[in-house]
Amino acid sequence: MNTAAPRALTRSTIATYAIGSLGTGGFGALPGLVLVYFLTDTLGIAALAAGILVTAAKVWDVLIDPVIGARSDLSLARRGTRRPVMLLGAILLPILFVLTFAVPAGIGPLASGIWVFVAFVAAATAFSMFQVPYIALPAELTRSYDERTRLLAVRVVVLTIAILLFGAGAPEIRDAFADERLGYLVMALCAAALMGVTLVISSFVAPTGSVVAAPSVSIAATYRAGIAALKRSQPFRALLLTFLLQALATGVMLAGAQYVATWVLGAGVAIIFVSLIGPALLFAPVWAAVSRRIGKERAFVGASVIYGIAALLIVLQLWWPGEWIYLPVALAGAGYAGMQALPMSMLPDVISHDSRRHKIASAGTFGGVWTAGETTGLALGATVLTVVLATSGYLESVANQVVTQPDSAIAGIIISFSIVPAVLIGLSLVTFARYPLRRHDIEHADTEPVDHNAAATHTDREN
Repeated sequence: MNTAAPRALTRSTIATYAIGSLGTGGFGALPGLVLVYFLTDTLGIAALAAGILVTAAKVWDVLIDPVIGARSDLSLARRGTRRPVMLLGAILLPILFVLTFAVPAGIGPLASGIWVFVAFVAAATAFSMFQVPYIALPAELTRSYDERTRLLAVRVVVLTIAILLFGAGAPEIRDAFADERLGYLVMALCAAALMGVTLVISSFVAPTGSVVAAPSVSIAATYRAGIAALKRSQPFRALLLTFLLQALATGVMLAGAQYVATWVLGAGVAIIFVSLIGPALLFAPVWAAVSRRIGKERAFVGASVIYGIAALLIVLQLWWPGEWIYLPVALAGAGYAGMQALPMSMLPDVISHDSRRHKIASAGTFGGVWTAGETTGLALGATVLTVVLATSGYLESVANQVVTQPDSAIAGIIISFSIVPAVLIGLSLVTFARYPLRRHDIEHADTEPVDHNAAATHTDREN
């Protein structure tokens, strides 16, 4: 039986787990930062069409995540570990990521869009094969409320380093080449190499345990299991909706960063990205310390309020444009660190709470639904941005073509980078008010082992 041990995590376990976030952070940040811009300003695809393309690719990701989560639970039951699924995703992702940016020269916008769509869908599927079981692991690595915060705080530090490294460094590699297409390809090759190595290493943190007989379940049953998890766990519903709204807010800002840098500041995206992620790197351990003192929930609300206020201040760029924007961006980065680490450390609390109440192990199912929710938020972030760009008159272009954007488009970029995320953060705090779990719910809970065979057959019993 594979259960979490109530002991302190070793440094080796924490490091091996956290290094995976170099790869997941890179894949999460880089397409969000440059893919829409690559479509509109290099391949000549209209802004709204680019948004639809990226969103459609993410819709597939949302559909496949619960299936991968259920298969991960089945792997845990039959093989005693989630590692095989993670390794397969880690190996496939780098190849498919490079193909996303390897669009052949000489084909038109329509064919280019189809190429990117197919390759990105495949890459996102491989990413989910690693990511879904990866985020389920903390619930199995330790039962401790504070140890989970410690594990996820280190992970978020590494995640933040990855976002900084990929977000600031990758565009610099791209911009080093006069040929934009070649620049994107070299950028993708460098990023893919780092992703692949770190994800393969991190796959080996997945614990191993005993094997039990477990029947196969249908794809329909996996969706029923995900819906059942949502129905029976009110804490999960509240936390998931909150995180989805915040992923939408950060997705809008992430996708808009390149546009703000190019059309508002007239500078490279690296500076604005460092302004956002640098403070996040510094504040990740701060939020972990604050949560130990006042609780994860109150610390999370504080981080979210800081992020929302900072985003709202940026709207003043409409009337007083200037480099002072880096100050509220840095303040948003400080809040962003808590917005990432604290919900991730609450998720294993939710999973273990559900497992104790219902005597089943379904961390993979929860992880699949969670990843689907996060993916939905990030995908809709790009969609919201492109809708604002399209309605404000943004002009697309092909590689090396010079265009002048109308004032309405510049205003649309600023609004999408400020008011839109601020409103979404406010809504997320409303949904989070319904999250009920606190420290005593986790620390004083029953520690009875969970039946993984029951987890594998639970989807059949739902019918």
